[in-house]
Amino acid sequence: MESELNNLIKLWVLTTFSLSYSYHISAKISKGFPRLVSIFPVIFLLSILPFNIHGFHLGAAHVFVLSWMANFKLLLFAFDRGPLSPPPENFILFILAACSPFKIKENSVKVLKGETPFQGNQPRVPSLILEAVNKASLLTLLFYSYNFKQYFHKHVLLILYFFHTFLSIQFLLAVAAIPAQICLPGVELEPQFNAPLRATSLQDFWGRRWNLRVSEALRLTIYSPIKTISSRVIGSRWASLPAVFATFVSSGFMHELIYYHIIRKKPTWEITWFFVLQGVLVDIEIFLKKKLVATEKFRLHEAISGPLALANIALTAGWLSYTQLLRNGVDEKVIKEFNAIVEFFKRST
Repeated sequence: MESELNNLIKLWVLTTFSLSYSYHISAKISKGFPRLVSIFPVIFLLSILPFNIHGFHLGAAHVFVLSWMANFKLLLFAFDRGPLSPPPENFILFILAACSPFKIKENSVKVLKGETPFQGNQPRVPSLILEAVNKASLLTLLFYSYNFKQYFHKHVLLILYFFHTFLSIQFLLAVAAIPAQICLPGVELEPQFNAPLRATSLQDFWGRRWNLRVSEALRLTIYSPIKTISSRVIGSRWASLPAVFATFVSSGFMHELIYYHIIRKKPTWEITWFFVLQGVLVDIEIFLKKKLVATEKFRLHEAISGPLALANIALTAGWLSYTQLLRNGVDEKVIKEFNAIVEFFKRST
């Protein structure tokens, strides 16, 4: 545990220096290819640094935050787009924008009656801290239930792992956005999820409800540029189809990177195929909507289309995502790591 903490400190020292270089030097270089060349060493460094963290929870979280989200934002920054452009006046805010998955609500009010952010007379506990504590409590209950996993049917275990994934992502995103909420008190942040279980279709689930900060990053870096290009080739009516497919393929590759960190074995590409399949199904859904729904020839009621979409995701995820993790004993690794963390804090106190 001590060596893991040392590696974590080294990671964030190097990350801070890398982002400082991007902020103070790369930002002064002309946007486009010249700035991209200057930022490329930082992107490469952020892609490999998290692999020095071997724990499941810390390691996978840093692959997501640095190798995926921060790198995508830096790619946009190279072309003067995204949340890093224009660079904020404060370097701390630049680090937050690069590494913290948050988005400020448009027209959000900064504290009551026009006060500046640091003038509040009644400081409150940031809502994200309360959310993180809530999710951590639920995750602790899940971990405790795993002590009796030998009595659970495999399908019950799979359902528990689904909830574990959902709660873990919510916890990670809440913790990662806490610094932004502390440094920007009174500013309202956009939610990370939008009731995904109420999705009415696959397109609604992936585009408007699930992991919204990732959806936004993929939209800016992959979907929008490819849609612009494809609209010139095949026209605006069907330009979204190749853009959607490319977005899901890119998401699959980034998830494959996270899975490689977790498993540390040669990729089997199962998680990539999961997102490729989802991309194909979403494209089919878009095609059918434009051919049938838009022309009022056929419309499936939301009470049917929603559960069908969720069942599709659950079945294909269980087939192409969770079986790979279970086959490599990741569940046992996660339980063992959690117990080690509990023992570490017991010894510390």
